[in-house]
Amino acid sequence: MNTITWQEFENVDLRAGTIVRVEDFPKARKPAFKLWIDLGEEIGIKQSSAQITKRYTKEDLLNKQILCVINFPVKQIADFRSEVLTTGYVLDNGEVILSSPDFPVPNGTRLA
Repeated sequence: MNTITWQEFENVDLRAGTIVRVEDFPKARKPAFKLWIDLGEEIGIKQSSAQITKRYTKEDLLNKQILCVINFPVKQIADFRSEVLTTGYVLDNGEVILSSPDFPVPNGTRLA
């Protein structure tokens, strides 16, 4: 395991957001959804591509609160700009379980 400093951890900007729109992403190399995530007034709605189709349906995802890294560079995936990284736990079988707060928090709240 590599260790990092507290300052290095503070550089990763992790925020809570709510998924407000979900679409299939047939142009992605691996099965994925296009997500639009409301990260609060200060940050706004950002797009993310997420390979979470094994565990979630579009209906499961709508209005779900999740945790995102908002300060990675934008990544072009096929014809879609992924602006934030949706976080989750990758299981041995390839399924991803999304990271989410136990209780609702205001969109844009930073993980400390």
